[in-house]
Amino acid sequence: MRTIKIALAAALALSAFAAAAQTIKIGFITSYSGLNGNLGPYMERAVRLYIKEHQKELPPGVKIELITRDDTGPNPDKARQLAQELVVRDKVNLLAGVVFTPNALAIAPIATEAKVPFVIMNAGTAVITTRSPYIVRTSFTLWQSSYPLGEWAAKKFKTAYTLVSDFGPGHDSEEAFGKAFTAGGGKIVGAVRAPLQNPDWAAYMQRVKDAKPDCLMVFIPAGKTATAVMKNFADLGLKDAGIKLIGPGDITTDEELPNMGEVALGVITVHHYSAAATRPANKQFVADWKKEFGQNETPNFLSVGSWDGTALIFEMIKQQKGKLDAERSIEIAKQWRFDNSPRGPISIDPETRDIIQPEYLREVKKEGGHLANVEIETLGTAVKDPWKELQKKK
Repeated sequence: MRTIKIALAAALALSAFAAAAQTIKIGFITSYSGLNGNLGPYMERAVRLYIKEHQKELPPGVKIELITRDDTGPNPDKARQLAQELVVRDKVNLLAGVVFTPNALAIAPIATEAKVPFVIMNAGTAVITTRSPYIVRTSFTLWQSSYPLGEWAAKKFKTAYTLVSDFGPGHDSEEAFGKAFTAGGGKIVGAVRAPLQNPDWAAYMQRVKDAKPDCLMVFIPAGKTATAVMKNFADLGLKDAGIKLIGPGDITTDEELPNMGEVALGVITVHHYSAAATRPANKQFVADWKKEFGQNETPNFLSVGSWDGTALIFEMIKQQKGKLDAERSIEIAKQWRFDNSPRGPISIDPETRDIIQPEYLREVKKEGGHLANVEIETLGTAVKDPWKELQKKK
């Protein structure tokens, strides 16, 4: 009889635990193949590392299930299909991730119709957050880096040439830099948009060299593409011709610097993150990353956008004790601040649901025998998206 009572008590306890347990499903869409398919793992690793280190902070009985999907690069039709399946079949509580703007724009209507919060951890075209009230972005906009870059460049150079990839972020970078550079008295002597897939960088670099600008501002998707640009810049003698290579931080992303070699030395960028930053939170982040994934592995800005995006999701979960309501989650996001981000203090703009963050002027230098993006000046400690700020004035 005593054995039966013990078994019954155990069964009731198990039943109570099951009732209290809550699984938060995150539909994580990013690029594991196709153009820049090497970037997706940097995002997923950051999410899983944050979960591993902070899961004890979740309410009792709450766990997170990360459901990953490969959008195969810039492929809006595939991204839309994956988002639909995650919402309808897998019944996810949130959508997250996304490297490329076209994919984020394709997912936006799904998030709106299903009323599922969508935390964008990379895609950087300014307009994205206007496409759904359920979008929150923890990464950046190209305006945030390219506009202050143009302001800085106008104080150093008289003429500039712009070379960007022909899609949303490239257009934003071109417009933001050009607007700030010309407002500061500079002159754009040439502008070209290169195809996203398989561009002939040598031909473009020759056109730049012939134009003889003081500086060349480049935006291309981070990663292997940036290395190809860097090598063509050197091989065609633009550096020797006195043309200064500058751009948003995508062109010298941290994990690619070893592949670029010494041609990257002296390149100037504006960006919100560098793995070489000496902030205590960043030093801890980089140390934890290397401990988890290997001493030769380095996190990049996609990692940080994903790390901070996961911190935001945790805040949503904690404040709602594991029972997520979409409207309440977005309201929590609008009030969110994270002073301990590896990039420095960040927050979400309650009007736009976009990131507010520091922006740093950086130069590629050698530190400890390795190339690093060394932060040499803080251009702003709480930079909002300049595009949206300019829209308000119209």
